[in-house]
Amino acid sequence: MKRLIVTAILVSGLAWPSIQNAFAQDTVTTTTTATNVKKRREFKALSMTLSIGGDDRGKKDSTNQVNANKGKFIGGITFTRVDLGFSKLVDNGSFTLSPENEFLDYKGGKTSTFSFDIVQMGYRFNQHFKVYVAGGFDWTHIRLRKDITIQKNTPELTYAEDDVHFSKNRFSSSYVHIPLNFELRTSENKNGNRFYFIAGPEVSFLLNGKVKQVSDERGKQKFSDDYRFQTFRYGGSLRFGYNGIGLFTKVYFNDMFASAPQKGLTNMSFGLTFGLN
Repeated sequence: MKRLIVTAILVSGLAWPSIQNAFAQDTVTTTTTATNVKKRREFKALSMTLSIGGDDRGKKDSTNQVNANKGKFIGGITFTRVDLGFSKLVDNGSFTLSPENEFLDYKGGKTSTFSFDIVQMGYRFNQHFKVYVAGGFDWTHIRLRKDITIQKNTPELTYAEDDVHFSKNRFSSSYVHIPLNFELRTSENKNGNRFYFIAGPEVSFLLNGKVKQVSDERGKQKFSDDYRFQTFRYGGSLRFGYNGIGLFTKVYFNDMFASAPQKGLTNMSFGLTFGLN
């Protein structure tokens, strides 16, 4: 996970010169008349994009003015739609775990999700609607309550009880995700801000699973395996925001684990999203 975050930061660093130029051109507008000088500065929320097909403002017409209602292809390297929130396990439609899954009992306030996109490509039809496919990474961290160790290399998801107390017992998965987003947005107000509504399906491919444990007796331990997490996951996401910041929710439709006793166990997430643009 640390290597992926470092990579994202490096990508953002490469994009920064273009971002600075864009900000220099777009966020400060000076209008000079015989009697006054008017300056307008627009705040833009976290959203850094190095665009392959140009920016997302629209094409210029014969008078060299931007026409935001003309369609254009968009895409490039990005660091946006940063989701930070909580995850919930759903056991055959219930938030209460069945007896087969009680060993996965978790601390809700410390069971989290984190994700972001690093590339996107699509088409903007006008200033209010665009469609694009993106790619990025996401992590789900389940903070287990019980002093158990999820077992590696087993045909079904199993665990072993431990005779030590873990101050941290985290069970995690990481995925590459590929969402297809349909984005609606309002016109900008006088401050240059707008509302966003984004929804669409998403597929994900497993990178790995991990167990991280901390105890006085054993110190810090980390174990990696697929832990029977689904290698292919599909679901959908919904975002609503204003001025680059908003709320998100994601729901996954197939089972969380490729393990017969966990059939019908899925997961969902919700929280804050940053970098809508």
